[in-house]
Amino acid sequence: MTACVQASRTFTVNCRVLLGCFLALLSMPGIAQDLAEIRERGVLRHLGVPYARFVTGNGEGLDVEIVQLFAKHIGVRYEFVAADWSNVIQDLIGHDLEYKPTTRAVGKRPIRGDIIGNGLTILPSRQSVIDYSVPTFPSAVWLLARADLSITPISPSGDLATDIKATKAKLNQGLTYVMDNSCLDPKLYDIEGKGYRLHRFSKSTNLNDIVPAVLKQESEMTLLDVPDIIDALEKWPGQIKVIGPVSEEQRMAAAFRKSSPVLRQAFDEFFVKLQEDGTYMSLVRKYFRSAPRYLPTYFRNLPSGR
Repeated sequence: MTACVQASRTFTVNCRVLLGCFLALLSMPGIAQDLAEIRERGVLRHLGVPYARFVTGNGEGLDVEIVQLFAKHIGVRYEFVAADWSNVIQDLIGHDLEYKPTTRAVGKRPIRGDIIGNGLTILPSRQSVIDYSVPTFPSAVWLLARADLSITPISPSGDLATDIKATKAKLNQGLTYVMDNSCLDPKLYDIEGKGYRLHRFSKSTNLNDIVPAVLKQESEMTLLDVPDIIDALEKWPGQIKVIGPVSEEQRMAAAFRKSSPVLRQAFDEFFVKLQEDGTYMSLVRKYFRSAPRYLPTYFRNLPSGR
């Protein structure tokens, strides 16, 4: 009888220990996966890479303000978590990434955030490991060169496919920066293995460093997406020039774990309302005033805002 009582007490203690461990795990920041858990935790962690005017690094940016408004919308505190391009998706999903032959999650690592918002281009290769929101900004990849070079911009034909072909022909005229596993990956635009002088930009994971490297004459040209080009043209007026398009129009979006479908849906519904009430276009004018001129299709039917 005594042995039975002792065993019962031991079982009760062990259950309490296990329950305590389980509750402690639930309270850990990396365990919260979807909207209910994030609301219970009381904070939305925004993973952001300083890039163009989406995340400036000074607590400002288009995506910073959008995610701040979303955090307020779902009733939690906003927290910014700085990341870099080489790890931002891994920090979201809690896994390392393997890119060959296709992108897939491997191993485990701490989850550092709940949403990525930094001008992340929608790429099919990424959709195997993350879910995108509705598109939040338009983009495209163009060829950019130093203004002092003899390389001349293409003459627009009115046909995008023709202009892309003409722009690619300009790649023969100099060394061009590209970046693997990003929107500047040459494999996405059928320019890999074509005899062009492509130079991997790998000494930094910050895309903001590409134009300064070109201006330092480390490369004659670079692939670059339009939002960053808009920023660069204003930062370095007269020092760079657009040669022409390399891609068709693309879309950027926020990114979520595949285990956060309710959070993603809540963001989608929130973002549509943000567009409908004009708040979104007010933010666009604040950070990317000339974007509707460069990429008019996306913005054509959106309310102008205040």
